[in-house]
Amino acid sequence: MGLTSRKLELLVALLALACFAATVWFWPRLSGRNWRAPLGRMATLIAGQLLTLAAIGLAANNWGGFYSSWGDLLGTDQGGGAVFTARANEAGAGQASDGAGGAVQVLDSRPVPLMLSGAGAHASGGVVQQVAFHGNGTGLSERGYVYLPPQYFQAPYARRRFPVVVVFTGYPGTPENLITRMKYPTIAAQAIHQGTMQPTVLVLMRPSVAVPRDTECEDVPDGPQAETFFTVDLHQAMAAHYRVGTGGRGWGVLGDSTGGYCSLKLAMRNPSAFTAAASLSGYYRAAVDSTTGDLFGGNGRRRDESDLMWRLKNLPAPDVSVLVASSREGEADYKATLAFVAAVRPPMEVASLILPSGGHNFDTWNRETPTALPWLVGRLLAPD
Repeated sequence: MGLTSRKLELLVALLALACFAATVWFWPRLSGRNWRAPLGRMATLIAGQLLTLAAIGLAANNWGGFYSSWGDLLGTDQGGGAVFTARANEAGAGQASDGAGGAVQVLDSRPVPLMLSGAGAHASGGVVQQVAFHGNGTGLSERGYVYLPPQYFQAPYARRRFPVVVVFTGYPGTPENLITRMKYPTIAAQAIHQGTMQPTVLVLMRPSVAVPRDTECEDVPDGPQAETFFTVDLHQAMAAHYRVGTGGRGWGVLGDSTGGYCSLKLAMRNPSAFTAAASLSGYYRAAVDSTTGDLFGGNGRRRDESDLMWRLKNLPAPDVSVLVASSREGEADYKATLAFVAAVRPPMEVASLILPSGGHNFDTWNRETPTALPWLVGRLLAPD
């Protein structure tokens, strides 16, 4: 059974309850004075505690979506180095490429439901595909999802290319969270159906391409080139497989927590790759801890350039639009967010979305997403 299997979660919970009951039942029989009695008591207590912790851990992981598989948890599920060649898919999304940019492999495809009442209840919401990306430039591979709006498959749009929004999870996190917990494809489908957002392709993925390492979307010296993967390889792989462009005017990036920091950083450092970004509960300088390792190779200049406040004070402002979201109560980044907004100078544009209260969690981000996503897409131009 997989790590996120509900059957596994239920089985471990039942075993924990059974172990507790067995401990109560056998405890009087383990009160003897021979050497077996204390060993038996220790064994029942340790087994019960381990099973209880395992049940809690599985439930917490399924709730938060931190790890998607045993390999993800153990750090062995890091992707291969082979170039992927996609099979043709019934949705007619295009063909994969094994050229210089990269490749896309479609692993699964399913329709997106619309949560509408009345006449629009049965309208098409588009398709979400599970995919694997391979970047030939960096040699990195990462799995994620691609949402294709219903217009992608309609005859009037057959020759049209679509804008793209890359949506990041936090760290650790799984792309599944963006579908099951935050419902990005459904939110996009409903906004497009209601005419509040232009038809847009979404790329849903986590910001680290070297799990279990947290790369903070940095090109790590002698390490994973995460920034190049997102700003070059991903663009070229998507354009080779789907009807999208590679120019930054048609690309935006959005994320929460670490994904929020990455979104701002990628747009501010690479305006030719992303013209707009939105950060939900993001921070403004790269985290450095046991999960990141040495991101900058001891180079102080590289470290400064990853600090977004330092960039605003010391470098020319990039020609990008950004949205930052926080809460007056419950978010540790509130004051830093206000300072960031105050530091922005033209031609960079900034907007803020400040809730009265809200924590660093899915509930808060779910309140912000229906505003943040259309705002971001409104800054993008569909490629010619």
